[in-house]
Amino acid sequence: MSMVVHGSVIIEQGVTFAIICVKPEVTNYTYRATKFRAGISPYFPGMPIILMSQDNDGTPHYYGRKDIVDFLKTVPLKNIPWKQYHIY
Repeated sequence: MSMVVHGSVIIEQGVTFAIICVKPEVTNYTYRATKFRAGISPYFPGMPIILMSQDNDGTPHYYGRKDIVDFLKTVPLKNIPWKQYHIY
């Protein structure tokens, strides 16, 4: 099975982490978010994974490590270098 995910790998203050875009149905439920992060973690080895979804008005919602989430809340979405990752 293969899929394409939209995300970004960022290095900030010496911490490398991944942000992955998901549907709100993932970030709204801890079980789904935890399961998704565990499934995708082999493709982003050793990195904290932050999940990001947007509500209907485009407001981002993050799920993951609190210090990284707090940082991301200060960063406009347009400033994140998004790209596509092909997961096989």
